[in-house]
Amino acid sequence: MRATPASPAEHPEAGQADREDLLARHRESLFPSVGLFYDEPIELRSGEGQIVRDGDGREYLDFFGGIATVSSGHAIPEINEPIKKQLDRISHSSTLFLIRSQIELAERLRQMTPPALNKVFFTNSGTEANEAAFLITTLNRNSNELIALRHSYHGRSFATINASGQTPWRSSTLSPLQTHYVGNPYCYRCPWGKTYPSCDLFCADDVEAVIQTTTSGNPAAFIAEPIQGVGGFVTPPPEYFVRVGEILRRYGIPFISDEVQTAWGRIGVADFGFQAYGIEPDVVVFAKGLANGIPIGGVIATDELAQSIRSLSLSTFGGNPISTTAALANLNYIATNNLRDNARDVGGYMQDRLRELAERWHAIGDIRGLGLMIGVELVKDRDSKEPDADLVLRVQDEAKRRGLIVGRGGLYANTLRICPPMIVTRSDVDTAIEILDTSIERVSRAQRP
Repeated sequence: MRATPASPAEHPEAGQADREDLLARHRESLFPSVGLFYDEPIELRSGEGQIVRDGDGREYLDFFGGIATVSSGHAIPEINEPIKKQLDRISHSSTLFLIRSQIELAERLRQMTPPALNKVFFTNSGTEANEAAFLITTLNRNSNELIALRHSYHGRSFATINASGQTPWRSSTLSPLQTHYVGNPYCYRCPWGKTYPSCDLFCADDVEAVIQTTTSGNPAAFIAEPIQGVGGFVTPPPEYFVRVGEILRRYGIPFISDEVQTAWGRIGVADFGFQAYGIEPDVVVFAKGLANGIPIGGVIATDELAQSIRSLSLSTFGGNPISTTAALANLNYIATNNLRDNARDVGGYMQDRLRELAERWHAIGDIRGLGLMIGVELVKDRDSKEPDADLVLRVQDEAKRRGLIVGRGGLYANTLRICPPMIVTRSDVDTAIEILDTSIERVSRAQRP
């Protein structure tokens, strides 16, 4: 299915009035921190497959997927029908009762991960899942120290913002965690000015240096996203996590793999990011795309770590019948339709087409990612690599006007984030590339003196 910019509604002035009213009500009633995309924010009212429609009926090719959350597409019947049937049976009971779909999903996750990962706890979001991962590792190690990567993002709760290595997302450093940050494997902007592969993975060795110099020697865990999501899809070298894993094993430090954005085949070469990088974590955190947009999160951990919680515990909504039914249906859809293979094939094609754009536009400084998780970093000058956040805003806005939705991110807010539903086709990519090309050209022309 291809997106074509839709014509305005019959009464565009009525649509504009409705949008302005909705925006005013949003600002009146919601926290100021709940930000919106675009100079003129839009309401996404419906969707089908990789297409979404706004309140005026305009169509857009969705290359953001609700932040890598709509993994299989909008309004997929094979996913929605089981949810509807479950709604007619029972929607909630809490974890104080047996939940068949919760148990079946836990068994499915155990099959998808290494044998040592044996116990599952379901939550409502990635933030809550990371909180659970922090709880079991700090209890197990009797330590509140955490090692995290710079440019990382692990959630917006009191503890997880202090595990996130980005100042723009850290509203407070008053936290129960003592976090030590290591340099991230950001080859385009190496913290030490080195060049891969002659760098000999200096960034990985920095983990051991931090353990030896700034911790007590007994950190609770090391946490990392295999590909940094909010950080701008920073993609480590293939050997990075192997080296880090060797260091962690020497010191007996558990590894938490934050797979909130990298899981379920999105990266094309594996179901999870840690599998692509050849490392076995002690805890895997998941959320977002598991249920194709229905809220769900959780952790799968070793028996030893799972047994660390000795107090009473439950989850009112975690693992509820609706979310776990949705997750099972989505995993079945991904598997039966070979969406992981499609992510690898179409994602590779997308990167090839983006490199063609980079030959045309020097504002494209870096293209990176795996599968359908692609970052396009925009700069003012390729030699200086000066970030161009304003260009990203303008290109994102122009692309929206032409029928394409893409995200943005990175510490410097200068990276386009591309993470569409995994059903997208090469034809969709061609449409997206054409729109991005025209958008960059239009914005560049407008910026000329």
